[in-house]
Amino acid sequence: MQIEQKLTAAVVAAVKALYGQDVPETIVQLGATKKEFEGHLTLIVFPFLKMSRKRPEDTAEEIGQYLVTNLPDVVARFNVIKGFLNMVIADACWVSLLSEIQQDAHYGLTPVTDESPLVMIEYSSPNTNKPLHLGHVRNNLLGWALAQVMEANGNRVVKTNIVNDRGIHICKSMLAWLKWGNGETPESTGKKGDHLIGDYYVAFDKHYRAELKQLTEKFVAEGMDEEAAKERAEKESPLMNEARAMLVKWEQNDPEVRGLWKRMNDWVYAGFDETYKALGVSFDKIYYESQTYLEGKEKVMEGLEKGFFYRREDGSIWANLNAEGLDEKLLLRADGTSVYMTQDIGTAKLRFQDFPIDKMIYVVGNEQNYHFQVLSILLDKLGFKWGKDLVHFSYGMVELPNGKMKSREGTVVDADDLIAKMISDAREMSKDKVNKLDDITEAEAQEIARIVGMGALKYFILKVDARKNMLFNPEESIDFNGNTGPFIQYTYARIRSILRKANGQWAMDNGQCALSEKEIALIQQLAAFGTAVRQAGTDYNVSVIANYCYDLAKEFNGFYHDFQILKEEDPQKRAVRLALCEAVAKVIKTGMGLLGIEVPERM
Repeated sequence: MQIEQKLTAAVVAAVKALYGQDVPETIVQLGATKKEFEGHLTLIVFPFLKMSRKRPEDTAEEIGQYLVTNLPDVVARFNVIKGFLNMVIADACWVSLLSEIQQDAHYGLTPVTDESPLVMIEYSSPNTNKPLHLGHVRNNLLGWALAQVMEANGNRVVKTNIVNDRGIHICKSMLAWLKWGNGETPESTGKKGDHLIGDYYVAFDKHYRAELKQLTEKFVAEGMDEEAAKERAEKESPLMNEARAMLVKWEQNDPEVRGLWKRMNDWVYAGFDETYKALGVSFDKIYYESQTYLEGKEKVMEGLEKGFFYRREDGSIWANLNAEGLDEKLLLRADGTSVYMTQDIGTAKLRFQDFPIDKMIYVVGNEQNYHFQVLSILLDKLGFKWGKDLVHFSYGMVELPNGKMKSREGTVVDADDLIAKMISDAREMSKDKVNKLDDITEAEAQEIARIVGMGALKYFILKVDARKNMLFNPEESIDFNGNTGPFIQYTYARIRSILRKANGQWAMDNGQCALSEKEIALIQQLAAFGTAVRQAGTDYNVSVIANYCYDLAKEFNGFYHDFQILKEEDPQKRAVRLALCEAVAKVIKTGMGLLGIEVPERM
């Protein structure tokens, strides 16, 4: 049992014994003692003054005396500062807690059962006309980490993806490939499929802009003003009209267009899978917009029949959300084609059919805040029990401090390029450290570089509160000092080295052992892991776990600097310190694992 739980029960008993009052455990307020006072945990006594009818100092003194008398194995001594009872916890109690942490294989985690709530988390949501970029990297890492954190809080979790695989943007890539591709394939070019298709999306845009320029100049020469000429050029662009005609054929299930669409999408999916594997993320269920938009149309028509929505004169269908303080929202265009909202409604319908969802979390950037506010209302109107309480895990944008790592298009930071560069930088940065290892093979050195490089990337992104915009600095992220992934990984590897040298030849008993304040501080930090996991789940904030791991690693390094471990001559002290090492390593591995970050056994 955690020390706080024991103290809470004892304080409730003290109030009953001293003042004859039954109080709930929720009234007991415990916190870490301020550094300027002696003690480890502090009780705020103000809630008990009405019962004691005494001054705060006297009340604290009486409760303190009761605890020392009745709970001597927990409270060694105490001091009172006004209405605050500062308690020094007995060394044996800390050693006992350390033993519990060490022996609990799932320490800090809440077990999942068949009765646990089912949480579905949507993340990634790529388009099949381009490769994944830096924005997708933040999205995928946040989605994966959130899924692990929700499971660590006792939820069943389904990780899901919605792929935007239809629409005019897809047709642009298809048309460009037909026109200028000369039958190129990923195999014939040696390119990943998503990169190949992305190149043709860029090629379409390049030709389209050139065509618009030419047409605009022609219409201006014929006497039109520039604004009108631009508008006419956009309407009459042969290239764009071809793309629109291709989309119509796709909607009509034209076998030739559908065949090309499937072939090119398969190339993209193979490319995505490589990137997902490198990022260490996966999904339990993937939905496709091409399969969900028709379902969405059906639900919109159902809502129209029930009077939730209305049809305008041009045939378009809208939702009037004025009563909710919002505006009107288009659901189906006049020509019957769907919008993103329609697709999200359709996807929700399929998901609700597939899974008994208790909570739905969408990991989507903050530019879509309004969209999800509207979606929540519409799903609630349409009868989805989780619609009203859906969670939009809204995150900020991520940018680079310079353009060095931008892709060939010069517009986005390609995810594959970023991953390759992080691993390459990690190999370069860790050369001195890795070279010191005995008998390391080239394959092992490369694997350590992968673990460190990906750890640096993931940690740097996940340590920032997701709601904030962030600047990703690759050089800063790979540093082995400071609040970085490699610093924590190196701490773990250092501990594993100590434990290997100890060779299991130690055993801690729960007898008397005098502890230093640094050792107690480290146990106290370990004891806070469960609280950090719960807070991360309650607040949907995975950065809580990241920063907890950093604080723990920092606390351990302070202890390691000041105390002998393997060379400690007192066998009981040595055993306690090795137990501390083992517990810290376990918690770091668990915490970093929740973030999707691996830790190397040696570095």
